[in-house]
Amino acid sequence: MAPVFQLPLNVGQIDDVQELKKARKTKVPDRFVRDMAERPILGTIRAPLLSSSIPVIDLKKLMKGNKEEFHFEILKLSASCEEWGFFQVINHEIELDLLEKIEKMAMEFFMLPVEEKQKYPMAPGTVQGYGQAFVFSEHQKLDWCNMFALGLVPHSIRNPKLWPTNPPMFSETVEAYSRDIRKLCEDLLKFIALSLRLDENIFEEMFGVSVQAIRMNYYPACPRPDLVLGLSPHSDGSALTVLQQGKGNAVGLHVLKNDTWVPVQPVENALVINIGDTIEVLTNGRYKSSEHRAVTHKEKDRLSIVTFYAPSYDVEIGPIQKLVDDENNPSKYRRYNHGEYSRHYVTNKLQGKKTLDFAKIPPK
Repeated sequence: MAPVFQLPLNVGQIDDVQELKKARKTKVPDRFVRDMAERPILGTIRAPLLSSSIPVIDLKKLMKGNKEEFHFEILKLSASCEEWGFFQVINHEIELDLLEKIEKMAMEFFMLPVEEKQKYPMAPGTVQGYGQAFVFSEHQKLDWCNMFALGLVPHSIRNPKLWPTNPPMFSETVEAYSRDIRKLCEDLLKFIALSLRLDENIFEEMFGVSVQAIRMNYYPACPRPDLVLGLSPHSDGSALTVLQQGKGNAVGLHVLKNDTWVPVQPVENALVINIGDTIEVLTNGRYKSSEHRAVTHKEKDRLSIVTFYAPSYDVEIGPIQKLVDDENNPSKYRRYNHGEYSRHYVTNKLQGKKTLDFAKIPPK
């Protein structure tokens, strides 16, 4: 999530995909139909070994395990960040009833009449409110998804007008959930630092007052899931992203691994973590942000709740010196202001890892 930057752009009226579903139309509007090269090939990825290879990290073993358990889990964490940029975390100590409550609140919001949800519009060029982000052209293909996003920390990025009073207890639930997710991000970054043989507090000290935002994604069933994407391929601009997949969801998250889209099979009560562009830059490319996307289902709706955790906007970012070797592993990324990168990220459409070109040093 980046600061609110208003663009002088009018992209016209965007169809609400939930309303399209209610209308029971069998034809998908052209605005959502992807070009042939972008369309998902559904039901053909038979890679159980690949999908199950996305590591599952047991946070309890990192927090309270014996020396052997800790060492094994740290090695697994390092491998997942290097090879996948994704892992699932279990025993994260976030109460299951809180996970259920935030999911329930999100569903209740998305089930409100469209007129009620549109009281909290996501304006063009912004990333808070209800609607679709990253839309900059009348001709741009749209994602089969409705979003509702809010800035959380620091308070200066909040837009109080976008915080709904309905459903009741929505704000209180988001606040409680976000406090626990923030603690999880802080803990994970300490273990990621240790996996790199760095001081465990290096990221916390570097990030200042870390920026945090939440986005709820609702993917209605689509009559032609083979023609659309729920969310365009992209990497995240954050340091860490935490994804909660709704219970009973169809598998919708795909990660690009060795030029193959691998479905992420949900693990019960786990949260999905992915490395963002910021960690890739800080580790000089050792830990990589992974391109990922969401697909839709013909019969099942899908919900996800995503938290983005990133450095303060006034922090300067660049490869950590201990991870740079001028002869064997020179800096692959320049130093830059994180707020500047956030602005770049939010003012461009989602195009794989293209936004990271902003930070790359061209090869000589």
